[in-house]
Amino acid sequence: MLQIRIHGRGGQGVVTAAELLSVAAFLEGRHAQAFPSFGSERTGAPVVAFCRIDERLIRSHEPIAHPDALIVQDPSLLHQVDVFGGLRDGGVVVLNTGRTIAELGLEDVAGRFAIRTVPASEIAREHVGRPIPSAALLGAFAAATGAVTIDAVAAAIRERFAGPVAAGNVAAAEAAHDLVANEAQEAVRA
Repeated sequence: MLQIRIHGRGGQGVVTAAELLSVAAFLEGRHAQAFPSFGSERTGAPVVAFCRIDERLIRSHEPIAHPDALIVQDPSLLHQVDVFGGLRDGGVVVLNTGRTIAELGLEDVAGRFAIRTVPASEIAREHVGRPIPSAALLGAFAAATGAVTIDAVAAAIRERFAGPVAAGNVAAAEAAHDLVANEAQEAVRA
């Protein structure tokens, strides 16, 4: 079972991201579940959502304490909340930022986890017109983990949204996917 924890702030689409990821897995024939955990339910407050993906029926419904992967929608949470808490060694982290690991002060954890940075808010602003990073981060997550395909992410977005909103979010997801995939190919060549 693949367990993903998504960290962000209210209004960034954290819950929607978990739902879209579970729908993408479902569209590929797997079992999936998504659910949020709220503190104070207001815009800007820290929010956590969870997603599980498996080939078999998922019976567990408790919050994910030991995820295999993280999606971090707001890098300001890195030093406010224990986002890495419980993440297994070697776990994948997809982080919304244009800054380097050193600039973020994450050198101490960079050796334990596979951290992929992607400027998802900027990609979203370019394709959606608003800095809502969810779709871009899901595209990056698909490239970084292979847990779902970019086609499934795009289909889940189209199932949830319509018209220009769907088209913009699909474009953002594909752009972030291509960015992460191309970085991985360049790293292999180096």
